[in-house]
Amino acid sequence: MGTHFLGTEEERRALGVYIKLMRASESTTGRINEHLRDYGLTVSQFGVMEALYHLGSMCQGELARKILKSSGNLTTVIDNLVRDEMVERCRDETDRRMIHIHLTDKGRALIQTILPPHVAGVVETFSTLSPEEQETLGDLLRKLGKA
Repeated sequence: MGTHFLGTEEERRALGVYIKLMRASESTTGRINEHLRDYGLTVSQFGVMEALYHLGSMCQGELARKILKSSGNLTTVIDNLVRDEMVERCRDETDRRMIHIHLTDKGRALIQTILPPHVAGVVETFSTLSPEEQETLGDLLRKLGKA
């Protein structure tokens, strides 16, 4: 279903594309991340753990930028991961104002368990598109994101 907005052709076209983009994004995100509930994780918690796993420890602000969340929102996410012993906060020895977030051994083990089926789910979801279509979609989304 497209837009029912009674504007110009340009407005209706842009709104229709936006609606399709948002629906596809929500649907795809839901399907790909459904398995995280089995591990008691939210999408944001998984994002934090995945970023720390691949990029190493970092401060909360940097982590927020990497996973596209606000630093304020991330505080609660990290608090819950600390509570569950998945990550820990450590003060920087040279600058005590800086606090780095690290994966714990328990967190590293969990992300190593979750990541292979997660990647398989992403591949399966996008297999609806041909490799060429995936490349084109990636190019178009990059262009839209940089606009």
